[in-house]
Amino acid sequence: MNSWNVLLIGVALAMDACGVALSIGINCQVDRLKKVRFALSFAFFQFAFAFIGAALGRLINQEIAAVPTLIGGLAILGVGIMMIREGAQQKEECILIKPGMEIVLGVSVSIDAMIVGITALYSRGEYILQDGLLIGVVTLILVSLAFVLSKRLQSAPLVTKYADFIGGAILLVFGLRMAFL
Repeated sequence: MNSWNVLLIGVALAMDACGVALSIGINCQVDRLKKVRFALSFAFFQFAFAFIGAALGRLINQEIAAVPTLIGGLAILGVGIMMIREGAQQKEECILIKPGMEIVLGVSVSIDAMIVGITALYSRGEYILQDGLLIGVVTLILVSLAFVLSKRLQSAPLVTKYADFIGGAILLVFGLRMAFL
């Protein structure tokens, strides 16, 4: 495995975070600072989990690592259900602007990075810190682009009216995919 492979892995790992970023970004209640915090959280946890996974790769086998994927998927699924429920109740406050959601979603979308670290990156030896940083930077760039795209989607009245439902549905799909596929 070389750095180009790690770059491709970083892009693949960032896709879940990008989908979640799109669902967050279409919500008008989430301001620019909160989006920056989400992007930084996603990037940090992708980096940290890939690095930690690589460092622990020789100690943990693949059967044990499958359990955190289920937990991450269920966490994202839970947030999606809460968003849909809040959309149905038409509350003024969005679940995404509550304190700590950056961490909850950052960890949830990044658990697969730990599994990749455990199963693939550990073999890169002295490059695991560099590999983790590359994965984090790729995530930051792609999530930032997803937020820019979501800003354009906000101009569609139908999208903003049903933002909680759309975002919740996207999170449900990602959560189900992570937990059960």
